[in-house]
Amino acid sequence: MPLSDTKLTPELDFSVVREVRKQAGMTLQEVADQSGLSIASLSKLERNQNLVELETLYRLARVFGLSASDLLSLAESRTAHRKTIERYQSGPFEFEKLSYQGIELFHAEAKVGGSLTHPEAHGDDHEICWVRSGRIHIRFSHEQHKLGPGEAIQFDAVLPHTYEILEDATLVIAHLQKTHRF
Repeated sequence: MPLSDTKLTPELDFSVVREVRKQAGMTLQEVADQSGLSIASLSKLERNQNLVELETLYRLARVFGLSASDLLSLAESRTAHRKTIERYQSGPFEFEKLSYQGIELFHAEAKVGGSLTHPEAHGDDHEICWVRSGRIHIRFSHEQHKLGPGEAIQFDAVLPHTYEILEDATLVIAHLQKTHRF
C-alpha cells in the first residue's frame, strides 16, 4: 500500500459524546452549563464537525464523571475487540483467561483437595470470585469465607489469599484494574 493511502493516526469519532450525554439523561444545555462550552460547539462536536482541544476534552469528560483519557478512548475505539482465550494450568486449577485493558476474566476449574496460594496473575487489582459450582474456602490473613454455587466475594487482590477446593468447583474470577483518576 502506498504511504499516501495509509493513516498515520487513528480517526477519532466524537459522536460518542452524544451517546454518553443521552445515557446520562442530559440535554445539550445542561452539558453546556456544566462544562462552560457553548451549545453550538457541543453540537458540532457531536456531529464530528469540530476538532476538540485537550482543555475541552477535560472539561467535557468531568461532566460525565470520566477522565479525559476515558473519553478520548471512547472516541478512538468505536468497534468491538475480538480476542481468543489463553489456556493454562496453575497448581490444581485449569484456567481459561481473557484480557482486555483494565480487566482480566478467568474461568477456572479445580478438583476437591486442591489449593492455590498467592496466584501469579495479580497486580494492584480488585478481585471478584463467583462460584458457579462446587464449594471453595478462601482464606485471608484475618478472615475466611466458604462459598457455594451462586455466591461471590470481592476483595483487594493484593491481600495474601488462598483458594482451597472443598468440592470439585467451577469459578469465574475477574481482576479489575484499580483506577486512580483524581
